[in-house]
Amino acid sequence: MQDLQQANLQPEQMLAQLPEFMGKIERLAEELGLDLSACQADHIALRVNSRALATALHQAWLAYGEEWSTNVINGRPIVVIGFHQPLQAGQWQIEALELPYPGDKIYPVQGWEHVEFVVPCQASTTAELQAALEARFPALNWDKADKAGIAVKASSPAGEKERLANPTFAFKKDGVCIKLHPCSLKAVIESEG
Repeated sequence: MQDLQQANLQPEQMLAQLPEFMGKIERLAEELGLDLSACQADHIALRVNSRALATALHQAWLAYGEEWSTNVINGRPIVVIGFHQPLQAGQWQIEALELPYPGDKIYPVQGWEHVEFVVPCQASTTAELQAALEARFPALNWDKADKAGIAVKASSPAGEKERLANPTFAFKKDGVCIKLHPCSLKAVIESEG
């Protein structure tokens, strides 16, 4: 636990950092032209660079919720913990934490990394999701995002047992990331049956 304390990653320390992080998320959404006020903030994710920190965080966050799943995605375990009480983050209530164990990538900053929002639609591919996002958020300008230094990445991550397609668009700038997808993480986990 001392390592978490020194790294400023104790759950209590991270919860204290949440308002500042959500402010960055809101500013990025504004810059993108995304009005996410009606969207569910599905889950929040953090990143760490050592397996020992990930293991310690995994245990520490279990005091705040229960493990919904541990799934291997892109070759590394990703733990999802559903909160006993949703986190109040700005205008949103977040029901789960995503904790990926580290892979090869080294993150310049450890801690909160992204929030994923559900944009309900029937998209099962990234092309269908892009069309749904353009219809839902007419102010979203893909070219403007690129010119503003916002990295845009489309992906279709999937765990070994998932049956529900959940294409994702990620918008990242200055160490903060917004991800948009059609299904909640809880629904994806429930599809694993």
